[in-house]
Amino acid sequence: MREPSFWWQEPGLAAWALSPLARVYGAVAGRRMGKTGAPAGIPVICVGNFTLGGTGKTPAALAFAEILTAAGEHPYFLTRGYGGALTGPIEVEPTRHRAGETGDEPLLLARRAPTVVARDRPAGALFARQAGASVIVMDDGLQNPSLRKDLSIAVIDARRGIGNGFVCPAGPLRASLGAQMPRTDAVLIVGEGRHYPPRLAALLAAYKPQVLRARLTLDETAVKALGNRKVLAFAGIGDPEKFFMSLAASGIEAAIERSFDDHHQYTEADANDLLAQCERSGLVPVTTEKDAVRLTSPNPALAKLAAKVRTLPARLVFEDEKAVRKLLLDSLKTARSAR
Repeated sequence: MREPSFWWQEPGLAAWALSPLARVYGAVAGRRMGKTGAPAGIPVICVGNFTLGGTGKTPAALAFAEILTAAGEHPYFLTRGYGGALTGPIEVEPTRHRAGETGDEPLLLARRAPTVVARDRPAGALFARQAGASVIVMDDGLQNPSLRKDLSIAVIDARRGIGNGFVCPAGPLRASLGAQMPRTDAVLIVGEGRHYPPRLAALLAAYKPQVLRARLTLDETAVKALGNRKVLAFAGIGDPEKFFMSLAASGIEAAIERSFDDHHQYTEADANDLLAQCERSGLVPVTTEKDAVRLTSPNPALAKLAAKVRTLPARLVFEDEKAVRKLLLDSLKTARSAR
């Protein structure tokens, strides 16, 4: 589903009309978040977000796992596998599984560290622990109470903030901030600049969480390989505009930009249309890593697009990596001493 544009604007008629439903949804979500989760037996670091839509959560999870690995830990990713058919628990094999089975994000995660897909989070945590995990990095699940978390980090996009501040369906929030913030240990602001949207600035001033900052950068080698060629950029992620802005910031000229719904499953018609546009205008198709894994298919048109597309991986760069490392390792120490 494509998120409504009014979520990211000042509250108007649509938001106020849906606010009674939002109050019900928020109350249910808030009560659910108040439940006590099952212990995993090893530390659990949750990387989530307050809102529906893209914030940079998966690149953050990848960056955290990289820091933990460098510190001698053996992190396992744990994810629900949104968009995939497998319920798990199952360890993802990037060379065997496809996005239709596991979802797209688990395939990206599994390229960096062992990844378990499980709709039942406690069962997935047990699977990871028995497989040798020393710490679990849970991609998403901030609002899921089934598993006890030792560190919860909410990722926020600096440009979009928390939108109109309403709970779904009136706005992008997954639950009220009053329910979410007390269960959040730190927030990671992703994006340039220090002047945040007013609602985000008010949130930080009111709750005073530990604030980490980072920015997304495109892989330099992939950018240089494009040279000065014009591209057709397409993305089916939570916030395609973020990808398009990253291209522009890297000096890549996108003559055509195509946005699809988050987790969009590309069809033969999509592939033929994108290829035809590229051939007519002499453009190179470019997309995100997350989109590229969804192009893996025996369908000839999708296979042709996959062969022609240039993938531009995004990497999260922390403003103060030492502070991030300290937060992660201190949480492990605290968790282990309490067991």
